[in-house]
Amino acid sequence: MLDQYEMESFFDEMMEDKEQPKPHYEHFYQMLRRFSIDNLHEKNETAQLSFLRKGITFTVYNDTVGTERTMPFDFVPIIIPSENWQRIEKGMKQRVKALNLFLEDIYRNQEIIKDGIIPGELVEQNPYYYRQQASGLDIPYQNHIFLAGIDLIRDEHGEYRVLEDNLRNPSGLSYVFQNRYVMRQVYPELFFEHAIETLEHQLSELHQALMAHVPANSTSPDNPCAVLLTPGSYNSAYYDHVFLAQQMGIELVEGRDLLVRDDVVYMKTIRGLKRVDIIYRRIDDDFLDPDAFDPKSVLGVRGLLNAYRKGNVAIVNGIGNGVADDKAMYAYVPDMIRYYLDEEPIIPNVETYFLRNEEQRTYVLDHLDELVVKNVGASGGYDMLIGPHAGKEEIAVFREKILEKPNQYIAQPTIKLSRAPAFQKGRFYPCHVDLRVFVMSGQESHVLPGGLSRVALKEGSLVVNSSQGGGGKDTWVLQKRGNGYA
Repeated sequence: MLDQYEMESFFDEMMEDKEQPKPHYEHFYQMLRRFSIDNLHEKNETAQLSFLRKGITFTVYNDTVGTERTMPFDFVPIIIPSENWQRIEKGMKQRVKALNLFLEDIYRNQEIIKDGIIPGELVEQNPYYYRQQASGLDIPYQNHIFLAGIDLIRDEHGEYRVLEDNLRNPSGLSYVFQNRYVMRQVYPELFFEHAIETLEHQLSELHQALMAHVPANSTSPDNPCAVLLTPGSYNSAYYDHVFLAQQMGIELVEGRDLLVRDDVVYMKTIRGLKRVDIIYRRIDDDFLDPDAFDPKSVLGVRGLLNAYRKGNVAIVNGIGNGVADDKAMYAYVPDMIRYYLDEEPIIPNVETYFLRNEEQRTYVLDHLDELVVKNVGASGGYDMLIGPHAGKEEIAVFREKILEKPNQYIAQPTIKLSRAPAFQKGRFYPCHVDLRVFVMSGQESHVLPGGLSRVALKEGSLVVNSSQGGGGKDTWVLQKRGNGYA
């Protein structure tokens, strides 16, 4: 089984060398060796069927046709020792705190721009900066980020680095819980010898953070009404929306289920109108309110922004958060941490080149075959060049894109993403992985222990996004027991 596993020159999450697992994987490794290939194959098939039966899906869009798929699952977990997790947890809280202070600042006094830390045009020209709609808002706890999804990678030395910040509508939280559920159902024996941080109360933490965002003029601050606003069943993350609404015990609504009267938001029910205090929206800013954003939107609620501005409803995540998770702004987050918190970043960034800078652009154009180029506004692995894996034609296309719109792209070194074993089609092979860590913020910030480990199941691929063929793994944060790991 694992005897054929090739490590090469990448940092491996599980193996120290070809024959020796890392200490925190020792129990798991020994148990794995006791399974036969047939037994593993059977369990793997059972796991995939479990996802299918529970309807755990996402939608891939191709030429305007949506295709619903189950999330591919790999049973070899990512195991994180407690001391590593403590550093990640502190780093994530630090980062989200600085990003929230940045959002509060740029929609008010813009001190960080006045002090020359961030170029003003990088904010003003950002397509996700909604100065007119979001400036000067008084929101609960001055908290713009109810839920953040921060993507981490490990480089060839095993150092954690932040790859991307997701502060608008981060998806994937439901898969964290479903991965754990399937893992416990199909591989219960793997849990017996491990003391793992539980996910049992995490949805209560999420609900508590959500309900803390009571708007200033709520008529029932002790018992606020919260809803999850979804674009509908054709959205790629609809399963996520359904799961979170059900688990938090709040209504799942579409724009047509809400209306605004006298700057107050109401939900239509069979018993009449019910006042809504908190909206966890999973709709992009442009579609929230046709009066304030795109007048053609049929997904949002007319008059919603006025209700928000007057303190009659809270909207989370906040309007205009996209200016802070833009891939161009990403390079300045370490400076935000130093500026707002007077601290050094705990988890570093990946080195980033700005193609708006002529000198950096010249360097990137001369080294496109070595670098990763990303569209600052794209997500899901789209409009991205992975230089070492690209052909001459693709590189030539991206060269033209950069020359035409240099401000639209950034470049980064091709980091040797860490790898972990995956078991598919009856064999183990190494796959690149990353980790999306979820940070919930209400009165206080809380980091969900573990997060969503995403795996590039296509052999040799660097793209972990589910829409590009990636899958998921369970993520275990080990509890420290004595001098070792249980």
